[in-house]
Amino acid sequence: MTKMQHEPVTFSEIQGIRYLHLGTPWVQGAMRIKKPYAIELEYAQQMMSWLLFLDANNKKTLQLGLGTGALTKFTNRLNDSIQTVAVELNPGIIVAAQTMFSLDVQSPRMKIIQDNALHYVKDTNNHHQFDSVQVDIFNGEASGPALSSLDFYQGCYKTLKEVGVMTVNLFSRHPSFKTNINHICDVFDNRVLLLNEVHDCNVVVLAFKGPHLEISWDDVEKRSQYLRKETGLPTKRWVKHLKKCNVQPKKFLSI
Repeated sequence: MTKMQHEPVTFSEIQGIRYLHLGTPWVQGAMRIKKPYAIELEYAQQMMSWLLFLDANNKKTLQLGLGTGALTKFTNRLNDSIQTVAVELNPGIIVAAQTMFSLDVQSPRMKIIQDNALHYVKDTNNHHQFDSVQVDIFNGEASGPALSSLDFYQGCYKTLKEVGVMTVNLFSRHPSFKTNINHICDVFDNRVLLLNEVHDCNVVVLAFKGPHLEISWDDVEKRSQYLRKETGLPTKRWVKHLKKCNVQPKKFLSI
């Protein structure tokens, strides 16, 4: 049997920020060395936007693609009841997250699994297990998602509980962008919202599972203000983006 070849894991440091690469100059993740538990990159902050719609208490979250572990670290520290599972194919990334990016895997509420994300979400043992799913899986050049199939997003949908939210990082300039959007819309019955593009081409997508949601923008704003105080995330900006980038009624969000 041929041994699987994984992309080499490399690093760089500029002005107090450590970056993760996969053998190319393209950035796969970042950490401010003096603030190892903060989320440095704006798109990664946006990946936490599911918090606008779900309370984090007693929740279970799935991270597909570990990277520097920024999302896994941050989510695990939201409260003492949340459980986090991260799935990563490349063992070098798992080691790097622990040795170079301060990921402490000793927490009993955190599990890191080396596996192919497509295999993981198709495994029926993992269905209906998670309240939120965060998808950030890219090729070595960081030019586009490594998984874009309808089959993959159907698996993501099935891993969510009856009420759940998925966030996905996509590249607007990659040829697969429209394909990804179409597949997500097909699987999640068009219950999809987009945030504003950042870092030149990162677009974070939210997709909803469960009953129809209708909430006033005033209440969304209040939730964002609460989250900003609790987490330090730029949540007010997210609400502005949701209004700007999606066709929604003026006084309420309907999804």
